[in-house]
Amino acid sequence: MNQMQRMLQEAQRMQRKLNEMRAELMKKEFPVDKNGLVKVVLTGNKEVKEIHIDPEALIEDREMIEVSIKAAINEGLRLIEKEEQEIEEQVTGKTGLPF
Repeated sequence: MNQMQRMLQEAQRMQRKLNEMRAELMKKEFPVDKNGLVKVVLTGNKEVKEIHIDPEALIEDREMIEVSIKAAINEGLRLIEKEEQEIEEQVTGKTGLPF
């Protein structure tokens, strides 16, 4: 087996591993709690699965709740993106490879 074939096999192995890890990420849930007022759960495919709002917060300040929801969703998205990067680095040893 020449070096080119070995490189191709290694790239295929890395692609399979990356696909497996990404599939696991899609099943994972990312819960975020903002001061007990708002709790958001996102899935690994960046969809909002649940939003819980403290009933007492509904009485208080609508604007604060809206800000908390946005902050929770954005934090969840950052967590997912961080995990995506970690998966890529774990499989490839580098970032930015086209897999």
